[in-house]
Amino acid sequence: MQESPSATIEQFLTWLEHEGKSSNTISTYHQELKKYEIWLQDHNQKLEDITQQDVQDYILFLEEKGKSPTTTDKVLGVIRTFGKYLKRPAVTFDIKIKQGIKKDEIETLSKEECTTLLSEVKESENERNIAIVYMLLHTGIRVSELCALNISHIDFRGKQVNVLDTHGDIRSIPLSEELIEYLSFYLNAFQPKKAVFVSKSNERLTERSVQYMLKKFHVNAQKLRHTFCQHLIDHGVSLEVVSKLAGHRDINVTKRYARSRVPDTEFERAIRQTFSKDS
Repeated sequence: MQESPSATIEQFLTWLEHEGKSSNTISTYHQELKKYEIWLQDHNQKLEDITQQDVQDYILFLEEKGKSPTTTDKVLGVIRTFGKYLKRPAVTFDIKIKQGIKKDEIETLSKEECTTLLSEVKESENERNIAIVYMLLHTGIRVSELCALNISHIDFRGKQVNVLDTHGDIRSIPLSEELIEYLSFYLNAFQPKKAVFVSKSNERLTERSVQYMLKKFHVNAQKLRHTFCQHLIDHGVSLEVVSKLAGHRDINVTKRYARSRVPDTEFERAIRQTFSKDS
């Protein structure tokens, strides 16, 4: 259950309303500012008295926790707006933040970020949204494949889902125990007839509606799919297996996840160990 905002945050939220911000934006600002306020309290500081150093220290704290540059930049944006409200915009001047990822790198969620995401989704107490996030994160299916799922594609006895891709091929993906649990909760609550994931009016969910829901949790389906593949690679699963589970038609696509986790020094070590005079 979400805590009521402090007086300072309450006044800031009211100011945002007068500024014409949407309810979703205000909700996001509230969540992020509350986290920052708690961090400040742990450091014996008050939100209304923040300094430039407080902001820089918090950004460094988020980076050390493994938050992505996209996330830290979003948080800095919230604090920047708050600084504007305080009439002290200088508190966010010259804040150093890590550069964004390179185009050839893959953006994924860390284990900690996955835990945080799942906790936030569960707090929403929406069985359907919980099941959707678990399905995307634990099977790596595309959002188009998720929306096309029918009840007949779910095999609870065999603990797997049969996914039809855009090329007409079917691949079977095992279901994790957690996914089975939350998928069962959802199906019992919504009682869909044909499509697995439906709206309140029992219409098949669209890709756009799923993406809109995920946006509330500051994530997208592609990032969850990347995370699925990356976590498998990190746990020693072979490229061939990951390629089949993800439905990659070209294994070179799968190889990107292996490259993203192997530093250049590891490649150098592999060559020297294999082709040294003593080997």
